[in-house]
Amino acid sequence: MTWPDGAALKLIAGDAHRALAEDVARELAIPLDPVEITPFADGETRVLLTFDARGTDLFVLQPTSPPVNDHLMTLALIVDAARAAGAARVTAIVPYFGYARQERRSQVGASLSAQVAARLLASVGLDHLVTLDLHAPALESAFPMPATLLDCVELFVPVVKSWGIPNLVVVSPDAGGMKRAQRLAAAVNAQLAVVAKERPQPDRAVPLKVLGNVGDRSCVIVDDMASTGRTLAGAAKALERAGAREIHAIFTHAVMAPEAMERLITAPLKRIATSDSISVARHPRLEVVSTAPSLARTIRCLRGENP
Repeated sequence: MTWPDGAALKLIAGDAHRALAEDVARELAIPLDPVEITPFADGETRVLLTFDARGTDLFVLQPTSPPVNDHLMTLALIVDAARAAGAARVTAIVPYFGYARQERRSQVGASLSAQVAARLLASVGLDHLVTLDLHAPALESAFPMPATLLDCVELFVPVVKSWGIPNLVVVSPDAGGMKRAQRLAAAVNAQLAVVAKERPQPDRAVPLKVLGNVGDRSCVIVDDMASTGRTLAGAAKALERAGAREIHAIFTHAVMAPEAMERLITAPLKRIATSDSISVARHPRLEVVSTAPSLARTIRCLRGENP
């Protein structure tokens, strides 16, 4: 897709993570443009762009984090409003793309919710979507619009190196995350292991055993998200039983359902790090890495500018 030559760059924030939008705006040295997002008495959302969007190259930052349905609908309304206002191109920066775990039918009668969410955004005129660590990268092929998938492993490499951990093993908490763990292990020159598990029902995972040598080694578990915290906590306990000396965890999206943080801080984890792809409550045990520089570079690249 050819981006509009000479179109003015505009960046607006949805209602899901204004702080991150402000950080990205600072990286780009531009102001956030104003948008009114207000509720009607019955809970419907009203969106109004209060600036001249005609002919602009407009980016809207809105993770579809909990409450997922509200934030997804707000994003769709913003895109529709931008189209109606005459924006030349509309790009959604969706650091966390909700519904991405529902990209395939697990049983007859199940909906392909990820594809439904993507089609909703396409139907209101979205030109391009940017997201971080999509839970199922293969979903990109099902998106109706072009998508840029960013890998957050590069964000965590400096963090892991700053920890100065000797005899490091990078651990995937399940077989599905092996590629992510392999990329991090290669970047920090570490060994690799995986925790085999089964998932008897949604949001429930039962660790089985550790595949790989972790005895008397330091381990870093890497995952794309922490929702209930059970997967990371279970993997940490499995590593502890397998003789790991110390255990750390990093994950991209802090979805954090109720009690998730408590599970993580009571698990045998020495350090915990995440990104700010979702607005997350600060905690002394939680190190938060900024995604703003990466998102700003992506915006510049999409505009054909020097990143």
